[in-house]
Amino acid sequence: MKLKSKVKVKPKPKTIDEYLAALSRDKRAALQSLRKTIRAAAPGAEECISYQIPAFRLNGKMLVWFGAGANHCALYPGAVVEAHKDDLVGFDTSKGTIRFQADNPLPATLVRKLVKERIAKNAVPARRRSAAGSRRRSGRRR
Repeated sequence: MKLKSKVKVKPKPKTIDEYLAALSRDKRAALQSLRKTIRAAAPGAEECISYQIPAFRLNGKMLVWFGAGANHCALYPGAVVEAHKDDLVGFDTSKGTIRFQADNPLPATLVRKLVKERIAKNAVPARRRSAAGSRRRSGRRR
């Protein structure tokens, strides 16, 4: 005897529009506004889906991700969050993540600042970043 599963499997979104279409009206509106701000701050970036959420990639490198959870929306700009703790008072943050409510979105000026900083960090060659980090860890200077 076979048991039928009642679990519905959602199809994985292939585009940001497909991802947004599945959201509630308020979350969709908040994330569409965020998307527009990111696109304006990084006009050369391409939209994609990464880790099953909307993202932007620039020059082959991931720039930022964004999405919606059950009780919040989020922007995932990576390590630049720590440098902007003072600007993020009132928002729930963790390492690389900023959570916000759809009715209290991130200010566009802050989003632009975070995206521009990510662009600048991505522009630094990985070898230079890792060499600088290893010098700091070893305590030696060149």
